[in-house]
Amino acid sequence: MLVPSFDPLNPEFTPGYRIISIFSNCFSFHSFNKHNNDSLLSCLCQLDSLTIVSLKNPLYTLIITNTNIRNNVATSITHIHIHDRPVIKTLHYVVNVNSMEAELFAIRYSIYQATSFYRISKIVIVIDSIHSAKRIFDSLSHPFQIHAMSILCELQNFFKLNQDNLIKFWECPSQCNWSLHKEVDKETKLFNPISYYPCKSSWDFSKKKECDNLSNTWKMIFQALDLKEQHFLKLHDDNNNIIKPSYVKEGS
Repeated sequence: MLVPSFDPLNPEFTPGYRIISIFSNCFSFHSFNKHNNDSLLSCLCQLDSLTIVSLKNPLYTLIITNTNIRNNVATSITHIHIHDRPVIKTLHYVVNVNSMEAELFAIRYSIYQATSFYRISKIVIVIDSIHSAKRIFDSLSHPFQIHAMSILCELQNFFKLNQDNLIKFWECPSQCNWSLHKEVDKETKLFNPISYYPCKSSWDFSKKKECDNLSNTWKMIFQALDLKEQHFLKLHDDNNNIIKPSYVKEGS
């Protein structure tokens, strides 16, 4: 599965509109220091305390998510805990994506699920790699920018609802062996997806289908854009031929 990776015209990435500028106090990251022997016990204690607070307070939602890639298939499993509600368990899997893309999708879906519940104002997401979460708020160009944009849109709406709304990302690597994350990690690794159409799981098949669709979409966007042929948006080459987007294998 291929998706467009860069959307330079999206307002989420323009100065003055970015979350890191206007909602900097609404999100935080809590990393695990694997080089400190005492950090393991400290991490477990903090996660246990966080769980108790989250499950007692109806304003909180605690989300534990994990991903695994096997045989070119990325599997993502998420458990959502909300006060006295039953645990919400979701499973997603897709071919031809890397772990970063799978983790970002899991985060986006988790946020969407959490914000759909009435009164939720505190979202706590526990993942095994805090690096993935930090890419969401990276304003520089990177291959996963389109995923980050979708998550930022969700968070913009969430933060605007109430000035007290916030989201926290906690890192919990497998070596912590924390009970709630261990259960999600176990389910993720046990899941063994079977492809009914192996020939359609190849990178070349995905590239041809998805990239052709993306190319046609970009053509329509630029042809209909009000700013076309202004500044850097010149749509004709030196021979007055219409410039068309293209792609190459193993490159960009």
